[in-house]
Amino acid sequence: MSPDLDPSTVVVHAGRPERVPNAPVGESPVFSSTYVAGGDRGYGRFGNDAWTALEETLGELEGGRALTFASGMAAAAALIDLIPVGGRVVAPQHAYSGVLSLLDQQAATGRLKVDRVDIADTDAAVQAVDGADMLWIESPTNPAMEVAEIPALAVAGRAAGATVVVDNTFATPLLQQPLRLGADVVMHSATKFIAGHSDVLLGAIVTADDDLWSAIDLRRRSLGAIPGPMEAWLALRGLRTLALRLERAQSNAAFLAERLREHPRVSRVRYPGLPDDPGHDRAAAQMSGFGAILAFELGGDAAGAQKVCESTELWVHATSLGGVESMLERRRRWPIEVPTIPEDLIRLSVGIEHPNDLWADLEQALNAVT
Repeated sequence: MSPDLDPSTVVVHAGRPERVPNAPVGESPVFSSTYVAGGDRGYGRFGNDAWTALEETLGELEGGRALTFASGMAAAAALIDLIPVGGRVVAPQHAYSGVLSLLDQQAATGRLKVDRVDIADTDAAVQAVDGADMLWIESPTNPAMEVAEIPALAVAGRAAGATVVVDNTFATPLLQQPLRLGADVVMHSATKFIAGHSDVLLGAIVTADDDLWSAIDLRRRSLGAIPGPMEAWLALRGLRTLALRLERAQSNAAFLAERLREHPRVSRVRYPGLPDDPGHDRAAAQMSGFGAILAFELGGDAAGAQKVCESTELWVHATSLGGVESMLERRRRWPIEVPTIPEDLIRLSVGIEHPNDLWADLEQALNAVT
């Protein structure tokens, strides 16, 4: 598509069928495991029309070629499998717990070595990447909301010979395009904002490197971590409204961050959209918005934080994020969460409801904590 188009237009129009008489306006799911011989499709594990439409759209948004997977973890596992046996990966100390747990499992078997760093400390990350095979970046981080300096880390990682991967789930392609910032690969848990309705498990990888794309495609074919056609179609349908959903959710998040910082029970708010947040300037430089995820703490009161999560009426107490409905969770309730995440930290995934209703519900839950 034209490079002059705004991403909010691209997200609606990319990946559409050819405009010929009687053609459908949008792609439809094709429910077949088998194809007639003679073409390039071959077999259902190798391709599907719904995948193609979704991948074309994500590729346009991120500036590369996309591959979709059965889940975000399937996409992450395919990337981690690129690390040679005995190789080393540099990863954030705070990131999605599923990815960190997988890295720890592989390190425990001797398959690879893992060095954890404060990804917001550029100097420390640059020093650690020397001799590494992969640099895994997540920005903003889950759930600490730290912001990595992606351009500087990408330069250092590539100079060291490492494959630079950025998990862009929180930011989405509309707010941040890591390939354009120098990364080799972008990863998404498309379950979250891309699909946007809490009804799909899906992952995606985007790269502009043809060799990397082929290596990842081989792993998807070989390991069978493919999305179903219905899941791909639902994610594509959800993706079409991402710009509108994100605009409302991001506005709501900024509103709630300001309200939370004024509440006497809240000791800290983590949101890069706040001018005094440690990651604010960096996020403003490399993102076109600050997103719809934030976190706050209750001054060390883990029991109080748990009570807040269990006392809301509108906010859903759930572990996922990126849906149209607002969700919250005390992340340390999970045994695999990193122990440096405060026990009292509550992560908020802000949805598209009316902001006053969201705040009223959150405020009553906070006020219920004595």
